[in-house]
Amino acid sequence: MNKVYLLLGTNLGEKENNIDKACEGIENEIGLIYDLSPIYETEPHGFKHESNFLNRVVCIRTCFSADEVLEKILAIELKMGRTRTGGDYQARVIDIDILFFGDQIIEKPGLIVPHPRLQDRKFVLIPLNEIASDLIHPTLKKSVSELLEKCYDEGMVKKYQSTKE
Repeated sequence: MNKVYLLLGTNLGEKENNIDKACEGIENEIGLIYDLSPIYETEPHGFKHESNFLNRVVCIRTCFSADEVLEKILAIELKMGRTRTGGDYQARVIDIDILFFGDQIIEKPGLIVPHPRLQDRKFVLIPLNEIASDLIHPTLKKSVSELLEKCYDEGMVKKYQSTKE
């Protein structure tokens, strides 16, 4: 079984429901979620938009390979209404990124693991630190908590207050 950390992000539509639906899709298609961070509200990174993001990190165990997980993630995003118009930074109904896939280092077109910019983004590191502070980045050889301590990202990241009853 592979231990996988995923980042979920959304800034369009019913954002809290989008996070929940993505978690449901992950559990149905990829593997059971056995740990998850609180949801965080974050400002858009790399582009301007009037709507902030909601982000959450989940940890799953799966028997699928990284390529298979990516294929299933893309199918979940498509099913939820994600459209790709080119470019990295854009508003989206859902975005699911593979942060870590066990201690594997993968570099091929369309899939780089660990996520190549996670150490530069507090909206990734803060929720990840909540559930995996001691996890060691396999190429940087630093723990998540050490990466967070050294991260200079100044973007707003705050715990989200649920609107659900």
